[in-house]
Amino acid sequence: MEADGGSRGNPGVAGYGALVRDPATGAVLDIDAQPLGRASNNVAEYSGLIAGLRLARSIDPEAAVHVMMDSKLVVEQMSGRWKIKHADMQKLAAEARGLLPPGQVTYEWIPRARNKDADLLSNEAMDAGASGTSWVKSSSGIRVAAGQGTAGTHDAGPLAQEAPVAEAAPAGAAGAAGPAEAGPARKVGRLHHVEIWVAELAEARASLGWLFQELGYTVSGEWSEGTSYQGAGEYLVLESGPDVTRGRHDRLRPGLNHLAFHAGSRAEVDALTAAARERGFTLMFADRHPFAGGRSHYAAYLEGPDGFEIELVADPA
Repeated sequence: MEADGGSRGNPGVAGYGALVRDPATGAVLDIDAQPLGRASNNVAEYSGLIAGLRLARSIDPEAAVHVMMDSKLVVEQMSGRWKIKHADMQKLAAEARGLLPPGQVTYEWIPRARNKDADLLSNEAMDAGASGTSWVKSSSGIRVAAGQGTAGTHDAGPLAQEAPVAEAAPAGAAGAAGPAEAGPARKVGRLHHVEIWVAELAEARASLGWLFQELGYTVSGEWSEGTSYQGAGEYLVLESGPDVTRGRHDRLRPGLNHLAFHAGSRAEVDALTAAARERGFTLMFADRHPFAGGRSHYAAYLEGPDGFEIELVADPA
């Protein structure tokens, strides 16, 4: 697997690219790239690693994967020879380690000249991000071998990301991942993403965006008229712009009434509710809180400054 990431400005317009290659033939089995909005070079490099590992796992979850990158930092940190001090890098490294069993992945630093295909993909992603468009797999300069390339893709939209598939046991094969005997689990019927149009983007980022991150979502893309937040599989988008009708959201009109999230224990729901109220959220149904949804349903119903309702649901007692 080959991966790269870059940032024009560091931090600046960022993107990553990754590909999986058949070690026996050199054929490219699949590719992936994604603009990341404004991010650092290190975040982009780690994002490329994560995307590449997901690609490899979706092709053959039991294959041994040999990662080749020109980022000395990522290779040394993931190999365990360098410490990871930055909190954001620690989270990304943990995500990468969780994709495949540790003994199934090896790392090698390579010069940039040997990483030109992944570099091209990351530059395609940055070009897309700079122009406010999506990266289109079918238009990439890196061609996928015939009959391959059915794993991760962003053709469906600029921020679409693949959800992780089931973990797999290590195998003894050397080199990059090979063709799969069985594909990943079908995703039909699962939520892909939710796009929320807002009148004031800065206000929505400070309220809803803050809450999404408190619930475990991470910023995966940022542009002049929107921000995306990646969850465990699905992602959320806050977007504004000239097509958005001015005015406050009315949850009582036909359409979306509210979003409900698992929010942990009752104590965690209470703590997050208190923090949200300090940021301008209003507690709804206060006279029946925290059982407004029923005697066995512990939850907080919050209305944001722009009129959006969020339900924070506690785990069963």
